[in-house]
Amino acid sequence: MARITISRENFFFNLDAIVKKTGDIKKVALVLKDNAYGHGLLEVARLAKEYGITKAVVRSQDEAERIEEFFEYILVLADTPKSPSKKIRYTINDIKTIKNFPKESLVELKVNTGMNRNGVDISELDEAIALIKTQGLILEAVFTHHSCADEVSVKFQVQKAAFEAVKLTLKEESQSLRFHSCNSAALFREEHFSEDMVRVGIAAYGCLELSREIASAFTLKPVLSLYARQLSSRTICEGEHVGYSSTFTARKETVVSNYDFGYGDGFLRACSNTYETPSGVKIVGRISMDNSSFMSEKKELLIFSDASRMAEYAKTISYEILTSLKPHLKREIL
Repeated sequence: MARITISRENFFFNLDAIVKKTGDIKKVALVLKDNAYGHGLLEVARLAKEYGITKAVVRSQDEAERIEEFFEYILVLADTPKSPSKKIRYTINDIKTIKNFPKESLVELKVNTGMNRNGVDISELDEAIALIKTQGLILEAVFTHHSCADEVSVKFQVQKAAFEAVKLTLKEESQSLRFHSCNSAALFREEHFSEDMVRVGIAAYGCLELSREIASAFTLKPVLSLYARQLSSRTICEGEHVGYSSTFTARKETVVSNYDFGYGDGFLRACSNTYETPSGVKIVGRISMDNSSFMSEKKELLIFSDASRMAEYAKTISYEILTSLKPHLKREIL
């Protein structure tokens, strides 16, 4: 079966760059949602603990419970607790959901500063905080999320200014509240990071994509590589076809091997007939559910070592390439 390798060296290299930007390892909260961006939830959690990361961000209660032993602080972005936890914090995404949180739950209030996805509107802040108190919840932090931090856009500065105003207002009411807004892209745009925490995901995995106009002078290294095993091999003649709908036609006698990595494993079908591996091996025909064919005789083939490069072929982003990788693929830490 196809397999994934995780580079401990590259992961730690990226974390070094992130800690340098924050100035304090305690401010780094590693985003582990969606199976740690396809890298493996438990595998990355163990590496993060080894490095010294104490904070994590996940999507669900289930993810939080699975990694609870590895971290001192866990923030759940999109779930509601059944009972309070001393370690797990929960996000309030909508003022109408505050009544659903059990008394004494540790919560963090998300504020909508312009992304218009999740979070209470700034005009609802006072009401939301009052409801949190009435419900008997423990409000620890207020945060927001940037929609355009990875590209040149006035929206980034507008959201940043809006959140600064929120911080000034709430700091007058409570000195104990924490504040955070930076994702990976926003962190690497900051000259002097000063917030209480950063929620860093894709940068830790080495696939941060910034527009050329704002790209900083820093280097990150991709952490994940994927290898596929040869299932069969044959020589096809000029004029013969490969795969469903015969979309590839051989121009000359060619050796074609079939490998055990298809769209059922996370190989996006959009890469059919166009993709080339890092060593220049070309894919032939359409990607099947469990198979893909390449002009190669190798028993094992490196399919990709940088999700950003594969994303270019699929006309998508590295996030989709990585999170499409199915949990059943074996992950090995090198």
